[in-house]
Amino acid sequence: MTRKMLFDSLSIGGQTLDGRVGLAPMTRVSATDDGRANDRMAQYYAKFAKGGFSFLVTEGTYTDGAYSKGYQNQPGLVTDDHVDAWTQVTDAVHDADGVIFAQLMHCGAQNQGMPQDTDRETIAPSAVQPDGEKNPAYGGAGPYPEPKKATTEDLETAREGFVASAMNAHDAGFDGVELHAANGYLLNEFLSDTMNQRDDEYGGDPEARVRYPAEVVEAVATAVPEDFVVGVRVSQSMVTDYRYEWPEGEAAAAVFFEALSSAGADYIHTTERYATEPTFGDDGPSLAEAAVEYVTDDTVVIANGNLGTPEAARQVLDDGADLLTLGTSALANPDWPSRVAAGEALAQFDRATLLEPKASIGDEELSVGASPFEN
Repeated sequence: MTRKMLFDSLSIGGQTLDGRVGLAPMTRVSATDDGRANDRMAQYYAKFAKGGFSFLVTEGTYTDGAYSKGYQNQPGLVTDDHVDAWTQVTDAVHDADGVIFAQLMHCGAQNQGMPQDTDRETIAPSAVQPDGEKNPAYGGAGPYPEPKKATTEDLETAREGFVASAMNAHDAGFDGVELHAANGYLLNEFLSDTMNQRDDEYGGDPEARVRYPAEVVEAVATAVPEDFVVGVRVSQSMVTDYRYEWPEGEAAAAVFFEALSSAGADYIHTTERYATEPTFGDDGPSLAEAAVEYVTDDTVVIANGNLGTPEAARQVLDDGADLLTLGTSALANPDWPSRVAAGEALAQFDRATLLEPKASIGDEELSVGASPFEN
């Protein structure tokens, strides 16, 4: 196989990217109290485009006014004010010749405690309490509550929210959207046999567990313009259970990836702790390699997970992924692609400097082209 290089161009949906390295979605709790993006966020995202990242995926934005919001100062794409506020971000990124996708997220049971101002109830596929504790970096504290089992009406509301927020993203100037079906949020909970114990058409074997997420993908892809990119992020593990694996293993991956890509996904974005290591047994494929194997021919695969060295980044492309995203390595090196292209040294990420005690955007991050870890 011809080795794909980090800076080769690639077409995805209606976009042509000038490289293979993108910015991963990362929660930054920096929007206004009512979910509006702001100038700090515009500066933050634009600096990655200026630093050579060929595409950016925003932090998770909430998609409806019912149950989707997951934490304080989370941005939304629900109201006209949200749309207007995001335009300053998309304009700044486009002025830097960047491409930006909005990640659309329904928190499901993994809620830090504020789905609505007056009602703190959460919903999930089944009434199963998530493991673990809420995240102080996102404003949460204490155990997660037991969610309400989502009714048919709840699922329709959530589906309509994804569609409406995707259309709002288009109106706000985004180049596409990514549906968050990873890390234990609502769409990912449907893929789990522990969080999803339904006995209707949405629960049971992998074909049933993927049905609702695939319906959401199809609804969004049908509603938006043809050249508007629609992607899906997928993981096995959850924020509340890093060790979770699909009990059917690679057989579940085959069903999930084929169904989601066939539903209209322009890309599948896999995320795992180590994207270049086997996921399904000691000799099995990684999650990204499984996606490459089982998606339909027109679906691009993006890999994420500890790819911050040029060697790991090149390896995941050699292993078959079309693109990759960087998270913490991008925070430490907002000009990572430019540095690597120039053969310059990379800074090391320090969580305490950027993401603790709260994960909001710091002043030191708004200097374009500079690492917060350099003097």
